Amino acid sequence: MPPRRKKVAARRRHTKKPLPHLQFGHTLPYGSVLHDGGVQFVVYSRSATAMRVLLYDKVGDAEPAEVITLDPARDRWGDIWSILVPGIGPGQLYHFQADGPFDPETGQRFDGTARLIDPYARALAGEFTIGSDGLVRPPKCVAVDDAFDWQGDRHLRRGLADTVIYEMHVRGFTASPTSGVAAPGTYAGVIEKIPYLQSLGVTAVELMPIHEFATAMPSPDGSSRGNYWGYDPLAFFAPHRGYASGSEPGCQVREFKEMVRALHAAGIEVILDVVFNHTAEGNQLGPTLSFKGLENRVYYMLDHGGSSYKNYTGCGNTINGNHPIVRELIFLCLRHWVHNYHVDGFRFDLASILSRDRNGEILPNPPIVELITEDPMLADTKIIAEAWDAAGAYQVGSFASLRWAEWNGRYRDDVRRFWRGDFAQTGHLATRLAGSSDLYGDNGRQPFHSINFVTSHDGFTLNDLVSYQEKHNEANGEGNRDGDNNNFSANYGVEGPTKRADINALRARQVRNMLGTLLLSQGVPMLVAGDECRRTQQGNNNAWCQDNAVSWFDWRLVDRHADLVRFVTALIRLRLDNPTLRRRTFLEGGVSSDGTLPDVEWFSPEGNHIDWYAADASLTCFFSAPSAEELTREPDPAAGGSDGTPRHVLFFMHAGSLPRAFTFPHSRPLRQLSWKRFVDTGRAPPNDAILTPNGPPIDVNRPVELSERSLVCLVADVARPPLPRQRVAPGRA
Repeated sequence: MPPRRKKVAARRRHTKKPLPHLQFGHTLPYGSVLHDGGVQFVVYSRSATAMRVLLYDKVGDAEPAEVITLDPARDRWGDIWSILVPGIGPGQLYHFQADGPFDPETGQRFDGTARLIDPYARALAGEFTIGSDGLVRPPKCVAVDDAFDWQGDRHLRRGLADTVIYEMHVRGFTASPTSGVAAPGTYAGVIEKIPYLQSLGVTAVELMPIHEFATAMPSPDGSSRGNYWGYDPLAFFAPHRGYASGSEPGCQVREFKEMVRALHAAGIEVILDVVFNHTAEGNQLGPTLSFKGLENRVYYMLDHGGSSYKNYTGCGNTINGNHPIVRELIFLCLRHWVHNYHVDGFRFDLASILSRDRNGEILPNPPIVELITEDPMLADTKIIAEAWDAAGAYQVGSFASLRWAEWNGRYRDDVRRFWRGDFAQTGHLATRLAGSSDLYGDNGRQPFHSINFVTSHDGFTLNDLVSYQEKHNEANGEGNRDGDNNNFSANYGVEGPTKRADINALRARQVRNMLGTLLLSQGVPMLVAGDECRRTQQGNNNAWCQDNAVSWFDWRLVDRHADLVRFVTALIRLRLDNPTLRRRTFLEGGVSSDGTLPDVEWFSPEGNHIDWYAADASLTCFFSAPSAEELTREPDPAAGGSDGTPRHVLFFMHAGSLPRAFTFPHSRPLRQLSWKRFVDTGRAPPNDAILTPNGPPIDVNRPVELSERSLVCLVADVARPPLPRQRVAPGRA
């Protein structure tokens, strides 16, 4: 049999003994698999007529040191190509290369000259380059040793109801020189800032995409496309090389694990934002980097007979998530992050894509969604859907089963509109405060299935939400056409920064109003990194390409707005200490077990039961503390425990533009409780939030005065029945 190893350049393996012959390897698992004698390469391709493995000695090498051609008769089983290459090990750099039909009209796009990323690559090294043939050459794949000393680390398994999520960008969190960390913009930088996350009180970080993506893809004409956010994936199994502090190929694997281990040691879970809806290969005009050159018709949803791509993502292509091959890739990828990286959960970007079949039609019971739902290895993880896509699918409240929580876009919009003072929003706000039963109450879900947020990475920061009437995305280079136009924002008289004290005071109050609403609502709150210290993007509501001070966390703001950081810290502490704000079941409005207090009650500013048809911008809300029976009831495993001392909570919320006096509710049981003020956004710091449970007492016989656009929150201990009198024995005092 003719030799199949082709020496292309000088070898780096020096030995006097002849190299052993290539050996057949078992076909699973996929990717590059380490063995004692070498590395096994396994890749799927149904239509390829030939398959090659390109081996490189150095990251910067333009050409492979060796090309290994697989023998279809010996190295192919079904549609799986597999070969064991001896004499190599961890750190080996490689690409795949496949011959096959090039017939775009039928969806075949093989290119025998393209160098392909392994779909199951555990790490990438290097950057994009342009070859002498003018083609884009992607980073090289790295064979990785997954061994790591976890030091006994396990998943934290905190229930959703007991979770406070902090959405953050790994690079942006410490990239600014103001961060003061040793390795800015890296996994190691995040570790240095863990004490800050602990002091804030958040229980989970939701990391914007960290699986490999194209930061900047060059083109033959010299232009490039920046991608700061990371929503342009290349290799789903590989942590992003750009966030490593080291330079050796594959070091990002170890550094990411070190970050997870450190966060877990601090009691903070790690949720990954995953993008199983499109890839960086784009449409028919995009480069061939991986999937296109291995089995284009399987990995993507195609249109017009295969000549173009269905685009439900707005990014040029759509992954064919319910094809069995792609389904397997997603399934194994999720297991990989849970098992090898101890990740605690996933947020699925544009998750409605996973509900579409190969033709793009919405399925009632999508196979990939069911597979994720039922997988036993994912049973302890948090599964969160962004339940919409870019083609009109909107499944908030109806995405999937009890296993899935959802980003609640309705919550975001209703809270913004109420505090902006839009007409007739009181009823909508009340529904969101109580956990959005209109969305989740009819299918067995509970309040903790609602991931509540006012802002996210996609849109205005909270500071900009109260500072800009319109988006200002000119720096993105698209003529301000990109980004959402429906922001429900307001500038209160001046667009952008101002020196007017009255406007600045109102903006500061509105920031507290929305943060207070978020952290006091039933459901699971999600904060965006920097909102607690008024980070600004200068009015840019689509900063996907802004890898600069526009997007980076400015750590000077933590001191500059220390009063707001203190406010947020106090509310997180109140939330986590009081199970009344973390209900496991929906409030019903009925009388509680002690026969005196309903679990929820709504009042008008006059103290009467509210008229939902009145066009008012004010309401009063009462949440009763859970009974002892409720606290001892077996909780939903997804919800978690119910630590903390239950206290009654009473809100006064006023979105009007003039001060207003609220009459304390005309409810004898409520008036008999000893109420103390905890939050008042109309007061100047530090009186806007009390850090102890013993705030100033409230006289229920006097009006509760609220300034324009403000929120007041009161708490009361649960009234306990008097202890029975004990008979004293004669002769004893």
